[in-house]
Amino acid sequence: MSDTLIEIRDLRVGFAGREVVHGVNLDIRRGECLALVGESGSGKSVTAHSILRLLPGKNVETQGSIRYNGIDLVSASPAQLRSLRGNRIAMIFQEPMTSLNPLHTVEKQVSEVLITHKGLKKREARARTLELLELVGIRDPQHRLNAYPHQLSGGQRQRVMIAMALANEPELLIADEPTTALDVTVQQKILELLIDLQQRLGMSLLLISHDLNLVRKIAQRVCVMRGGEIVEQATCEELFKAPQHPYSRMLIEAEPSGSPVPADDPGNLLQVDDLKVWFPLPKSLFSRERHYVKAVDGVSFELKKGRTLGIVGESGSGKSTLGQAVLRLVESQGSIRLDGQQLGALNQDQLRPLRRHMQVVFQDPFGSLSPRMSVQQIISEGLLAHNIGTVQEREAAVIRVLQEVGLDPESRHRYPHEFSGGQRQRISIARALIMEPELILLDEPTSALDRTVQKQVVDLLRDLQAKHGLTYLFISHDLAVVHALAHDMIVIKDGKVVEQGNAQSLFGNPQHPYTRELLQASSVTP
Repeated sequence: MSDTLIEIRDLRVGFAGREVVHGVNLDIRRGECLALVGESGSGKSVTAHSILRLLPGKNVETQGSIRYNGIDLVSASPAQLRSLRGNRIAMIFQEPMTSLNPLHTVEKQVSEVLITHKGLKKREARARTLELLELVGIRDPQHRLNAYPHQLSGGQRQRVMIAMALANEPELLIADEPTTALDVTVQQKILELLIDLQQRLGMSLLLISHDLNLVRKIAQRVCVMRGGEIVEQATCEELFKAPQHPYSRMLIEAEPSGSPVPADDPGNLLQVDDLKVWFPLPKSLFSRERHYVKAVDGVSFELKKGRTLGIVGESGSGKSTLGQAVLRLVESQGSIRLDGQQLGALNQDQLRPLRRHMQVVFQDPFGSLSPRMSVQQIISEGLLAHNIGTVQEREAAVIRVLQEVGLDPESRHRYPHEFSGGQRQRISIARALIMEPELILLDEPTSALDRTVQKQVVDLLRDLQAKHGLTYLFISHDLAVVHALAHDMIVIKDGKVVEQGNAQSLFGNPQHPYTRELLQASSVTP
């Protein structure tokens, strides 16, 4: 048997006559982890998706050869591809929310793979589904079987995707940014799981990632892609020790760095006391007692003007719910004071004028920007809603903020799909900035971006904070980014604050075991 599982030769892929992958040659060996790294748009995912012919659209042109066990997948029949997909070659996609069916339960989606490919009966599939959910670290899997994707955290949804991919113990697992949206402790557990399965099953792993820290921990060999070409191939040790290509060196050095913006102590902007967000569970047929999911359970903190408060914790710990509660986007109990004004006592009409002072930048810029609106319309929407300025004044304000976030003002007539991920996030920041807010909630604003773009966005956020005296509530699982931006930090676990204080002190001398676990699982070590 050959040592090579997948052999790719002179792979060329074009969309509507425009070639985006140019003559790629690489081998995936049996039992190894090969990492494909590069910036967004470098051709990583197109190359990987070509293996299973998953590229969308009718105008896709694929040339060259991709051989698996003697079968050329480029010319394989639909029946041959169906027998391989999800069976011998499986795939984990980057965004589980768009990959999972929102109308089907976790049990139905995982067991469907087992029933289709292994012919298991419903009871057998249910038992195997429970084993898989437990294997990938889903807590209390018995109670998650009937859950729908929207009822799970981002990390839990990704674990369900991995369970589905591993259901048939494939020879090759293609992992397309499998940990991008996950916090560092979950990343560590997923990595350990993939390494264990790779060794135990002799499985090959093709890892597509922009996270070089992750690649360093798991890969045996690395291929660096830029502009649809492989510019360097080396063992993982050789690449990180002595990268040969300038682009490889740039990727390795593109770690968010620097210190938070120097800030005075002008007093509190935000004061939160004993904040609670409890979601009621359905009543049991045999019990009158009401049970709750305590997403946020008695959280208190203060945030001074011009400073950044980092909120860190695992997926499902309550970080995003806390941020939404502070902005009164979900119902809560407790006290929320913005610049001395009690927000909890205000109804929606009373709260509306204050909305312009509290803006938000979401995790997924593509999902939060309307595809039917131009950049001009998206950014000026808040001004229009608050009846601020004339048409000409609003257009001038859009031009000004686009320049501030480093985008060409002429691009204001284009639509979100015409921009890269990093550019879309700059548009999101511009939409918040145009309202001249006091407080901006940044909910995982860099997690979907590759490292070079993350560094640019972090530098942009620091520059804007220094220029405008902005106050940030920064939610992130990426501790390297938090380290570069945050003055203060709170650590949340199961809806409760387990540690809080000066960010540099917490990074240098964490007191709580959970904080130490987070730091040890990340590249930022005390």
